[in-house]
Amino acid sequence: MSTKTLPGTPSWLRQRNERTVLSVLFDHGVLTRNRIGELSGLSKPTASQIVAHLGDVGIIEAVGEVSRGRGPNAATYSVRSDRGLGVAVDIGESEMRSTVVDVNGTEYPIAETVIDASEGDRAAASVVQQAVDAACAAAGKSPSAVRVVSLGIPGSVDPRTDELSFIDALPNWPTKNVRAQLEAELGFEVVIDNDVNLAAIAVRSEGSGAEANSFALLWMGEGLGLAVDLAGAVHRGAAGGAGEIGYLPAPRNAAEIDPDATDLQQLFGQAAILAISRAHGVSGDDRAVLEALTTHPARAAVLTEVARRVAIGVVPVLAILDPELIVLGGPVGAAGGELLAELVSSEVRRTTLWHPRITDSGIAVHPVLRGARIVLVREVRQRLLHELEAKS
Repeated sequence: MSTKTLPGTPSWLRQRNERTVLSVLFDHGVLTRNRIGELSGLSKPTASQIVAHLGDVGIIEAVGEVSRGRGPNAATYSVRSDRGLGVAVDIGESEMRSTVVDVNGTEYPIAETVIDASEGDRAAASVVQQAVDAACAAAGKSPSAVRVVSLGIPGSVDPRTDELSFIDALPNWPTKNVRAQLEAELGFEVVIDNDVNLAAIAVRSEGSGAEANSFALLWMGEGLGLAVDLAGAVHRGAAGGAGEIGYLPAPRNAAEIDPDATDLQQLFGQAAILAISRAHGVSGDDRAVLEALTTHPARAAVLTEVARRVAIGVVPVLAILDPELIVLGGPVGAAGGELLAELVSSEVRRTTLWHPRITDSGIAVHPVLRGARIVLVREVRQRLLHELEAKS
């Protein structure tokens, strides 16, 4: 039977001090005992005692020395990076990116892998294992050390039922008990979230949404999506399906621009943007067109057309949420950059009563993977803290 540690007891105080020391090491990296004491607010004897205990139980380790001038050099300490590795994965329709994550937030290489969808009903487990193996190979780590994986997928998962929906891009994935099935087949913990929600987490932590009270990320890629950040918390909805904006019917005024578009996906999804770009002479496969659009002579003309369409899609977001900031993300948002943001803002101001601030994401590459990585760093750190408490 487990016993509860009571506030004010020596065990509770030690646990609190251990958490404080680990938090300091998480935030600042390699430190001496004296510096740990200064940053944590603990006395030198207490800090030294906690560091010694954390070393004894294998949570932290001495990694080097620094000169103190007179006297012996001071040892430096870090949290052991091998304590429960994770892998962050961004799964697209045809390829995926993955990277190893540890408690110190070390930046490991990113593996890019083409998805083999020929596995039938085992496609989900096969794809995830492939991503884990590729990430570990790139980082020089053993897949057997992986304890948890964070997946970003082009769909939504109901937290109440563990059921996937809006997953047209993942036809061979199970829709029922998806997380439970993956964990049973793979042997490690799995955390699943919508790819646009994860990108919003990255925008909040590392991008243009860092200072905003609230923002909406409009993702324009192979699919359309919307993530809503409210004071740092992503709104996922009761069934995890908030933000599937591509399914909204195209409004009546969209017929003036594209009479064949029946929903927002057809109006300004990636396929529509590629068609506009090619009509202006931007050639190549899909990726090449978007890359060329950043410097092509027809850039301004293409983005002017695109902005008219995107502005129509922004209006429902403004009418319902009126966020402080609209962020344009995804491959199209990245290709359009600040120019597209400015053109959309001007179009919205010209045609409506709203005057939103609109910008690009501020994240140069892999925003979904960055978000999955942020989630996973928090997860592996929390797991380590729970493990430490269990040892106390």
